[in-house]
Amino acid sequence: MSSVSDAAEIFRTVMGRTPEGEWVAPGRVNVIGEHTDHSEGLALPIALPQRVVVAAARRDDRHLVIHSAQMPDDRRTLRLDELEPGDASSHRVGSGADSPGGVDGWAAYVAGVAWALREAGHHLGGVDIVVDGDVPQGAGLSSSAALECATALALRDLFSLAVSRPELVRLAQRAENDFVGVPCGILDQSASLLATAGHALLLDVRSQTSEQIFFDLAAAGLTLLVIDTRTVRALVDGEYAARQQACLRAARQLGLPALRDATLDDVRGLADAELRRRARHVVTENARVAETAAILRGGGGGDVRAIGPLLTASHISLRDDFEVTVPQLDVAAAAAVAAGAYGARMTGGGFGGCVIALVDEDRADQVAVEVRREFARLGFQPPTHFRAVPSPGAHRIG
Repeated sequence: MSSVSDAAEIFRTVMGRTPEGEWVAPGRVNVIGEHTDHSEGLALPIALPQRVVVAAARRDDRHLVIHSAQMPDDRRTLRLDELEPGDASSHRVGSGADSPGGVDGWAAYVAGVAWALREAGHHLGGVDIVVDGDVPQGAGLSSSAALECATALALRDLFSLAVSRPELVRLAQRAENDFVGVPCGILDQSASLLATAGHALLLDVRSQTSEQIFFDLAAAGLTLLVIDTRTVRALVDGEYAARQQACLRAARQLGLPALRDATLDDVRGLADAELRRRARHVVTENARVAETAAILRGGGGGDVRAIGPLLTASHISLRDDFEVTVPQLDVAAAAAVAAGAYGARMTGGGFGGCVIALVDEDRADQVAVEVRREFARLGFQPPTHFRAVPSPGAHRIG
């Protein structure tokens, strides 16, 4: 994988000219608040230093030409005016390397953003785009949302569109929901576009408002260790959709607009055991987000270590009530806590991907070693790890 700083040079090589600018958007980890956004709930993500970069320049025609540094043989040339959700084979232009098929895979996230902006009434012209980045794909760190958000900012700036960041969040979500066909909420796009360095983003999905909460783990001698289980998380769309539908059904049976309004007493009244489990996760997870935010604001004596048990409780709920973990995630979380982490949980959609662990900085590498040792004992492929640093949201770099 090439460095994100190479995007402009790659653009000059493959497009034969200089890009008009470069835009970056970060991946994210969710500190807490998983699978709550579809129920109008709360979440607390941070942006990562890992990011996607888009180098772009306008064209004189109505074509969208997309090239990926990671998949250089998969260049796409699409008719901008013909982009539509679903089978997009008619969008392609020409033959050979420029027309490998319909808008599928990575290119759909770029094309979907252009489609969503067009559908919202914004005028776009043709664009050449080169994509590069270092957000791991399939690890639950939102590489797809980062790609959408970098593209959205690039198109907004290139064509001087009057679109706010919160509106870009919604358009990027629409691109993923309606064009790509992935039933995501607004968490990932919000983190990528709205997060700021040194802060966690308290996101209220119902009101679509956010609060920047100071998140300085280093001052407390702590770090947030990200353990990538390397269990590639293919988007299990049917499983996600089933859980969303279960939450909607539970809310309807309770006579509520969404599970955001439910209490644990309400949940106990649900006759269906599966609906009770799904709803219980959402209700308790929202409460954990609120409690975590209060601790980070300085409540409970201001000891950041106090969020650790909330992280672990979140993982247990995702494992037992929402049922979106896999053995590697469960082992990583348990092994991290056994090795001295204050708390650990899966982050992202689940079914693979990453675990985060709150650890003392001077114990972080040892915790990672212990997790790796447990993986080896069980015959899992070795995990990797890095430290999550709250980083800036999407912005222009050139």
